[in-house]
Amino acid sequence: MKKIKERNNEAASKKEAASKNDPPLQKGKTNALIWLRLSLFVIVLDQLSKIWASATLELQQPVAVLAFFDLTLLHNYGAAFGFLGTADGWQRWFLSALAVVICGVIVIWLGRIKRQQWWLACALALVLGGALGNVLDRVMYGYVVDFIDIYYQQWHWPAFNIADSAISIGAVMLIIDALRGNAER
Repeated sequence: MKKIKERNNEAASKKEAASKNDPPLQKGKTNALIWLRLSLFVIVLDQLSKIWASATLELQQPVAVLAFFDLTLLHNYGAAFGFLGTADGWQRWFLSALAVVICGVIVIWLGRIKRQQWWLACALALVLGGALGNVLDRVMYGYVVDFIDIYYQQWHWPAFNIADSAISIGAVMLIIDALRGNAER
């Protein structure tokens, strides 16, 4: 009985020592999974909202919601703010490939982030989910579905969607993280 107890204690000690010596990537796997779930949530919310907008709204016909907010279905063939929207079609595959490469880099980065860096991980997860949400549109339809129209009198912000919002929030969080990091140095 004493030998069994000693072996159990020895095994527990080895397990504890091994977990302390795990490389950061191994420790980050569990942490990364949490953030990948946030990315998946963004993708699902984005795609469901675009399905709803496409089924409910008429193309380029605004539906007033508030004095500064309309729902207006638009098809964006370019990148952010319609950049490259009038190109001959090559931008569809170029922008999709670029987004997939960037998403791959983000996934690797998420796998290496320490648990304490939750702000950075959250920012990257939002950018990842938003980028993949828009890539799905671009690959399936050849354009990105936009439908949120914010404006003041005659000035309209370019129409956007949930994925764009997640990317923007994530980007602002990344800037804040970088500024906080620089202030600490």
